[in-house]
Amino acid sequence: MAVGSYSLAAGEKAASQGQSQRDVNKRLKYISLAVLVVQNASLILSIRYVRTLPGDRFFATSAVVMAEILKVLTSLLIILLQKRFNVKETAFFLVDSIVFQYKDTLKLAVPSLIYTLQNNLQYIAISNLPAATFQVTYQLKILTTALFSVMMLRKSLSRVQWVSLLLLFAGVAVVQVQQEGKKEASVSDSSNQNYSVGLVAVVISCLSSGFAGVYFEKILKGSSASVWVRNVQLGIFGSALGTLGLWWNDGAAVAERGFLFGYTDMVWCVIFNQAFGGLLVAVVVKYADNILKGFATSFSIIVSTVMSIYLFGFHVDLLFTAGAGLVIGAVYMYSLPKTAGGSSSPSSSSSSSVSAESSRTNGGAEMEAFLPKSVLV
Repeated sequence: MAVGSYSLAAGEKAASQGQSQRDVNKRLKYISLAVLVVQNASLILSIRYVRTLPGDRFFATSAVVMAEILKVLTSLLIILLQKRFNVKETAFFLVDSIVFQYKDTLKLAVPSLIYTLQNNLQYIAISNLPAATFQVTYQLKILTTALFSVMMLRKSLSRVQWVSLLLLFAGVAVVQVQQEGKKEASVSDSSNQNYSVGLVAVVISCLSSGFAGVYFEKILKGSSASVWVRNVQLGIFGSALGTLGLWWNDGAAVAERGFLFGYTDMVWCVIFNQAFGGLLVAVVVKYADNILKGFATSFSIIVSTVMSIYLFGFHVDLLFTAGAGLVIGAVYMYSLPKTAGGSSSPSSSSSSSVSAESSRTNGGAEMEAFLPKSVLV
């Protein structure tokens, strides 16, 4: 009898603990959603804000370099924390992971170069496009990533995903038609802003984002390196390449005015958001499935649009609403899990499982951005 009572009590305790864990995970998912939305929308809006303020404008190339340096330092601090602040052990670990395994490190030179280019292009794009327009157009990275995945990783997409990509392209096209018809309302008369330059920058950024993300996934398959080591490796290349880009593009001006010329408290907030936002998303995304990430992206478009109305006087009409609606719906559709009968090829289910597995082993490779590189999800 006592044994039966003990078993019953143990079962109730286990059930209670299980329910408690489910409640915690549920709360973490909603917290993850909020973090993803706020980080994604705030980064775009803040960059747009500081790049359109009157007065001295900071060098975007210096901001990219500074963000890379901060990411490296933060990743090193986290590795040191994981090693229980054993400096000697941490140093040996880093030398082994980065120097002795130099072939593995060199693999990240290509994505780091692309990520650095992408970061600079994002500054150019957001400086010349309304925040909401950039946010909608930037979702073309889903299309480019999907196409590069099919070509480079031989992945297959479900019929729903192919339809969503068509809707995505149509939605972006509608928004561009709307913007083409009212450039004067969308872009300030300032000679510093050029809609065509911004559009070209965001399209190239989407292409580079898609290629870099898939290339990153390809080289990381089977890798046991932690995401923090990868961040250090990427950051080392990113800092060096970013500095080279700064010297090439703004070298004379930086020599005359200084590396931190034009920096204000708001600019520092943007840099910290860019540097730590990607690391934060990499941690948060552990609790966010693809549907949640798709919903977060869709909701961040809405937030960016609403805030753009109040902050920048952005005008929303029926055509923009229709285009943005198509993009939001497409993003959500693309994030839906594949069904047994909805694949576009017999290998779809196995490809999906490979994708899921690679996503786990990559330690959040999709955080290309800032791990960037670009934390825009």
